[in-house]
Amino acid sequence: HLGCEHGVCGACTVLLDGEPARACLTFAGACPGAAITTVEGLDGDAVAAELRVAFNREHALQCGYCTPGMLIAARDLVLRLPDADERRIRVGLSGNLCRCTGYAGIVRAVMSVIAERRARGIGPESGAERALGPVGARLGEAPVPLGTAQARIVPGAAPIATTTVADLGAAFTPAHSFTQTIDLSHPPEAVFALLSDVEAVAACLPGAVLTGRPDPDTVEGGLQVRIGPIGATFRGRARIAHDPATLSGAVRGAGADAGGRSATEGEIRYRVGSGESPGTARVVLDVGYTLTGPLAQFGRPGLVRDLAGRITADFARNLDARLSGAAAPPPAGLNPLRLLVALVRARLAAWRGRA
Repeated sequence: HLGCEHGVCGACTVLLDGEPARACLTFAGACPGAAITTVEGLDGDAVAAELRVAFNREHALQCGYCTPGMLIAARDLVLRLPDADERRIRVGLSGNLCRCTGYAGIVRAVMSVIAERRARGIGPESGAERALGPVGARLGEAPVPLGTAQARIVPGAAPIATTTVADLGAAFTPAHSFTQTIDLSHPPEAVFALLSDVEAVAACLPGAVLTGRPDPDTVEGGLQVRIGPIGATFRGRARIAHDPATLSGAVRGAGADAGGRSATEGEIRYRVGSGESPGTARVVLDVGYTLTGPLAQFGRPGLVRDLAGRITADFARNLDARLSGAAAPPPAGLNPLRLLVALVRARLAAWRGRA
């Protein structure tokens, strides 16, 4: 069903290679070979059949407009949640709006199906059975569980699993790319020296966490993302290279969010040159990335570029503070909501200027 056309109401939710996705935000041209399943395609699905019975029993629908998307979201919860936790069910259904029922019947229906299936010995799926495949996989390929390797952990940190990338040195063709620039009032050589210090760079990058360094050319860590009360951490591995002769370098990495089953692969190439004034530097960042999984439906290239601009601005301020010897602000989790508000304000200001 077509609803808000902004990815907010959830009425258009379908399954994209087994994962719930917003149809209104997903370009058909990005899904060659993918398996698309609407609610009609779940007629023979055992979980959907149990949910339909429970929805009728608990009066979980009235006008029915939200019901197709609600059933697909509810089915995902039945497959994933270990038990009938009302709070987690409400959080899981928060992306699907209903203006009729007040949600109480819907929540009761989902809780009852989860409880009955667990009582029959049917456990939750790990997520690997429905995953889109390893980092870099193309839509439509057979799902393959992500490989894992134990990271070397900093003292006091909890063990985590990181995505294994077969060959980070192989050619990478990104789905999207863009360029950002950073101007700093410091000599190019000093800027390059700082960018060659991985620990210092991580301390300046909002949301970045280093967890290990298996060898001088490899780092393991994560990027923390928070939208209001919802948080996610992408864990992964990257290979780094620096060329002092040309004041350039590259970072190639991949990671996955185990909780949300999204994955990303990307490459950043940078060049440090002279700025417009003597003794200053300009850093040119060429960024390429591929994003798969549920978060990909929100990854429109224009929005990613605008948000990256705000992140780059914070990163530049932290770099400048570190190069100046001042105390940089403590690293904070990446907050796309705050960045999005800033983006809207900037665009409104630009629109008023044109008017």
